[in-house]
Amino acid sequence: MSRQNYVFTSESVSEGHPDKVCDRISDAVLDAFLSEEPEARVAAETFATTNRVVIGGEVGLSDQSKLKDYMGRVEGIVRDCIKDIGYEQDKFHHETVEVTNLLHEQSAHIAQGVDASGNKDEGAGDQGIMFGYATNETEHLMPAPIHYAHAILRRLAEVRKDGTEATLRPDAKSQLSVRYENSKPVGVTSIVLSTQHAHESQTSADIRAIVEPYIQDVLPAGWITLDTEWHVNPTGTFVIGGPDGDAGLTGRKIIVDTYGGAAPHGGGAFSGKDPTKVDRSAAYAARYLAKNVVAAGMADKCTIQLSYAIGVSKPLSIYCDTFGTGQVPDAEIEKAVAACMDLTPRGIREHLGMNRPIYARTAAYGHFGRAPEADGGFSWEKTDLIDRLKAEV
Repeated sequence: MSRQNYVFTSESVSEGHPDKVCDRISDAVLDAFLSEEPEARVAAETFATTNRVVIGGEVGLSDQSKLKDYMGRVEGIVRDCIKDIGYEQDKFHHETVEVTNLLHEQSAHIAQGVDASGNKDEGAGDQGIMFGYATNETEHLMPAPIHYAHAILRRLAEVRKDGTEATLRPDAKSQLSVRYENSKPVGVTSIVLSTQHAHESQTSADIRAIVEPYIQDVLPAGWITLDTEWHVNPTGTFVIGGPDGDAGLTGRKIIVDTYGGAAPHGGGAFSGKDPTKVDRSAAYAARYLAKNVVAAGMADKCTIQLSYAIGVSKPLSIYCDTFGTGQVPDAEIEKAVAACMDLTPRGIREHLGMNRPIYARTAAYGHFGRAPEADGGFSWEKTDLIDRLKAEV
């Protein structure tokens, strides 16, 4: 029997965290290539440190002779990302940072496994296992700890950027310990918030006075009590931040990107990868399926696992676990999701409209639990599969 009463903790990091700066750059480069060619292949990795950004990886175009022209745009994309995030520090500034572009042509040996040819369907871009998860404990069908950890940092970024809180700076981390009773979130036992700030004279108490009203507004009423522990900038001064304070790398915040540890993760990172890479697209599809299962009332929570082999189009396995909350057997849900969606790489991309420049916006504050957008962004958050799923069971 699963536990009913417990405390669970998740963390988030802001768009100015060094790793998230790198995720943003990698996804912005991906968007740029998809804007020009929807079937472009991109696997972009970014490294950032004091006064330097290095981007490498591979790019595939239908006409590789155009690659040189596209490469000339990369440095501008990097600088635009850093500017939008808000870095204008002496040792990490969008105007003066040194940018090294090491992107190159996609491996022909990878392409031969992925591309459709003759009677061969387009294959998965890699082997791997991908997980999707949903729970009805929040209206967005996300675990409460990660959902609200994201929401706090997103709100602080808003007031930083609009000038309301002019002494806040881009680099920040949050962490929430949420108390559950009868498997439902009911309060916060501790809040950890570390945010970069402008002046060394600002104390931890000063920063708490700035951020506490926004945290109170974001969290549900009654969740913060006199017993809630606060740890705001617990190490003291946090003026040196971002890649100047700690190096960043694409793909190092995969649990922040997904479910905050409340559900399994297959291991593959998302940012910088075009949707032929199933460690991105199939993870989105698994979330889409799990969310629709829960939205349909078929379970209170649901994990979907998909597995793939490089060069093979169809998933090798589909697994469902509703943790004893299912209204129908898990095996029946597995059959239903397979019947409702083509889970080949191309089937996923077409169903969710993924060959579009919609990825830079996913790079911070979570890839899941966001509202679907009119231009196709976060299409995997739609709940338009409910009726079909019900019909299959």
